[in-house]
Amino acid sequence: MIFKVYYQETKVRNPKREQTHSLYIEAETDVMARQLVEDNTPYNIELVQALEGNHLDYEKENADFTLTEFN
Repeated sequence: MIFKVYYQETKVRNPKREQTHSLYIEAETDVMARQLVEDNTPYNIELVQALEGNHLDYEKENADFTLTEFN
């Protein structure tokens, strides 16, 4: 399943909506997606959202859709 992860680039500053970024990741569950991002980045995760059906199709067409892979 593909998840969209909303995050702040650092855990030091207070979160601000204007500084929220997102990435796309493939994982079996939202918990696994969150763990992958936490283990491989210093990001402050705000939300992990599952994408499927029409929502996934929309993201693929209208956003900078690139799956993030960690080694």
